[in-house]
Amino acid sequence: MHWFILGGYLLACVLFLGGTALLRVRGGHDRQPFAVGQRLLRGPGESLRRRLQAHRQAGLADILAALVLPVAASVVLFQIVTRLDGAGQTWALLATACALAAALAFLVRRLLARVNHARNLYLGHFGERVVAEALEPLKAAGHLVFHDVPAGEPGDAFNIDHVIVGPSGVFAIETKTRRQSPRGSGFMLHEIIHDGQVLAFPWGEDRHGLDQALRQARWLQERIARETGASTPVRPLLTFPGWTVVRRGAGPVHVLAPAEIPALVAGDQSVRLQPDQVARIAALLDARCRDVEY
Repeated sequence: MHWFILGGYLLACVLFLGGTALLRVRGGHDRQPFAVGQRLLRGPGESLRRRLQAHRQAGLADILAALVLPVAASVVLFQIVTRLDGAGQTWALLATACALAAALAFLVRRLLARVNHARNLYLGHFGERVVAEALEPLKAAGHLVFHDVPAGEPGDAFNIDHVIVGPSGVFAIETKTRRQSPRGSGFMLHEIIHDGQVLAFPWGEDRHGLDQALRQARWLQERIARETGASTPVRPLLTFPGWTVVRRGAGPVHVLAPAEIPALVAGDQSVRLQPDQVARIAALLDARCRDVEY
């Protein structure tokens, strides 16, 4: 009976994993209604979406371990009970129990870490979608919006969450989605205070995102100048979905809530781009962002 139950369990595991692999293989050979090589523009949070998908696929290894671990422990315990006796059996049982407990603790901790990492990835992905939706009114005013723009050089790649190109210039937006703390000290729990140099959160001060936004805007400005031959300023913006930003000073990076971005972009008169300039920069960004395949 023991071996019958063990064999049935292993067969169920094999059928489950084999069925999953078969579905993935068959799905890859389906005839799709799209043109061969058709590529779409990246949507908001595309990099995070891909990381989340890869993270979930990697979690299959942990699921497999969770399926195999009880089987392995059962086999070892069965061998101990049937082949050993006396003190040797006792010590073997204790060693097996300790090994099983350690393996289970490691597996549970690993699974919980995966769940927490997936939550953080999804939080960031949702935050970028919130910002993208706030930028929609700019399209009616003649601006183009690109999301998750691939940037950097091989070995040092990154992405710019949102880039706006239009009559009022080019804007590079870095989105930071941070959870709000249940505790604060001195001001509202949903407020971020920006004095031009640092950001004050309810739990303390830091420069979370300021340097990154400035660095990415400078990279994009250099790239546009190199590929179009025109020097076009790129203004860095930093936004925090779900937060209220209190500005008490001006700095090189504009910090604001997503809903405030359209008014700032549309009202900026420091740079005016002609339609041909907008078209050249848009073509550059389109070429970088059009890499989403079925």
